Amino acid sequence: MKELQPLNQNVILDLSMEKKEEKTASGIIIPESAKEKPLHAPVVSIGNVENVEIKVGDVVFYKKFSGTELEFEGKKYLILPYADLLAKVVETEEI
Repeated sequence: MKELQPLNQNVILDLSMEKKEEKTASGIIIPESAKEKPLHAPVVSIGNVENVEIKVGDVVFYKKFSGTELEFEGKKYLILPYADLLAKVVETEEI
């Protein structure tokens, strides 16, 4: 089995989200190319990063024009520098 391993201080995010066709109320189909991409994705792998604040499986938000998208074994990934991560989604208790 092959897997991607990020080098240096890079992180790999999984962009293989479920794609579904969307329609407007009047029935116009909105193509994938016209939709704005989400700026969050789950972490798949972490490179050599000191004091890492994330782990594999965390969902993180990243800078809009950051990283390199690639396809590997049928899945879409984004490789970007650790420094381009903005936030991670955490569960908290309601007060």
